[in-house]
Amino acid sequence: MSKTITAVELKSALHDGGEIALLDVREHGQFGEAHLFYATPLPYSRLELEIHRLVPRKSIRVVVYDSGDAQSDSVATRAALRLEALGYVNVMILEGGTRAWAQAGYKLFAGVNLPSKTFGELVEHAYHTPRISAQELARKQAAGEPLAVFDGRPTAEFRKMNIPGAVCCPNGELAYRIKDLVPDDTTPIVINCAGRTRSIIGAQTLINLGIPNPVYALENGTQGWYLADLPLQHGRSERYGDETGSTALLAQARALAERFDVPYVTAQTVRNWEGDATRSLFLCDVRTPEEFQAGSLPGAQHTPGGQLIQAIDQYVGVRGARLVIFDNDGVRAPVVASWLRQMGHDANVLIDGLSSGLALQAQVESELPTLAPITVAQLKRRMEQDDVAVVDIRAGMQYRKAHIPGARWSIRPRLASDLRHENREIVLVADELAVAQLAATELDRAVLVLEGGMAAWQAAGHAVVSTPDRPSDEECIDYLFFVHDRHDGNKEAARQYLAWETGLVAQLDASERGNFSLPATYS
Repeated sequence: MSKTITAVELKSALHDGGEIALLDVREHGQFGEAHLFYATPLPYSRLELEIHRLVPRKSIRVVVYDSGDAQSDSVATRAALRLEALGYVNVMILEGGTRAWAQAGYKLFAGVNLPSKTFGELVEHAYHTPRISAQELARKQAAGEPLAVFDGRPTAEFRKMNIPGAVCCPNGELAYRIKDLVPDDTTPIVINCAGRTRSIIGAQTLINLGIPNPVYALENGTQGWYLADLPLQHGRSERYGDETGSTALLAQARALAERFDVPYVTAQTVRNWEGDATRSLFLCDVRTPEEFQAGSLPGAQHTPGGQLIQAIDQYVGVRGARLVIFDNDGVRAPVVASWLRQMGHDANVLIDGLSSGLALQAQVESELPTLAPITVAQLKRRMEQDDVAVVDIRAGMQYRKAHIPGARWSIRPRLASDLRHENREIVLVADELAVAQLAATELDRAVLVLEGGMAAWQAAGHAVVSTPDRPSDEECIDYLFFVHDRHDGNKEAARQYLAWETGLVAQLDASERGNFSLPATYS
């Protein structure tokens, strides 16, 4: 039986200076409604797929939690058992889960990427980052004034909606590409995102680098633009050119690293760290997806620079770990590391980056059970004979839009319960084979998986059905409604989100606020 830890003991452990991994093993929607500030979201439905990347050292303290359900087979209990089976030797369950945490007087937070988004708010207050309203930016554009507007999000987010005239340049690329994109020293530069954080961080990055141009964060990003009843554009793909990128700001990037005490480390130092059984090590390639795919250092994780700042809990699951940041230009890594240092992380820059010759051991992936495939044609025949039960384990919202007639929806944490009275053979429908393989471990019987998933079913020309209210909102534990609805024409959701974002700092306690290291105190 796994050990337990009380809320009071966990609160102390989170601030004792030692490494610890705090894992919320509920699904995405549950996590986003109420979770601990330092929690890493690791849904039980994906546990074995992500754990080795997020928590590479198996001797570390690992705390898992759920909502505090009393049953012995709760998600936290099952997750703890799985982690122990994978070789993690110091796994604890938060006694009473989020319920006990709140009862102990500690704050639960809504939303996602809490440390990063809270940091963005602190940055604005610490640096007094200049901002421009949607109305003022629109006025300047209409007047034909010189302006350069850059969207600091990844291209997929930019494509969904963007400010008219904006060009996609993710924040991690700004220091490397801005002098090619805006070669003069006078054109005002505006950085935007969907809300606030990346607008602020992107603008302040350029200001911290000392570029002479006037720089502004677009207040409230695309949501502020939409709330001002200004039209957004959709489906655009304009981004920085592949030919852009220079070391024009190399000296400024190095000065920025020195300002925030970012260490530069050799490949040999990192090799020595790899052998340190007392510390976790993350090697982070902050270049673009295309550059990473063309070749990286062995053992490195792709962590696009802007997203590493924006959503570090998606890449690093260990509080107090060593981070080694690298690029191939000497500009991007120190800028990213300067922000991570201010966030309270032990971030270091790898000397010579991609050319350093560093090679670390890759993380070993979990072994997954083999599932027998069933073709679309075979499934169709067996459904006509009614001797199989089709279970769709894709995202709940995907199921609502289109699923195989007669298929039911489920998800790994609920699969055994949902199928307890089902005597027919089970066929799982999934986007990822690995997700189906994990779900199958919950069932004490053989399971089939649809070969090619829904794409194969639809390619064969078979009918699909939609059920806009099934699974119900309550059952959709993998979907966080208030975050997503803000981009789907719901102005009240957008206002709620922005109020949530600007209210984060006020919810921090002294220990949580003290983890950040900014040049000015929030007031």
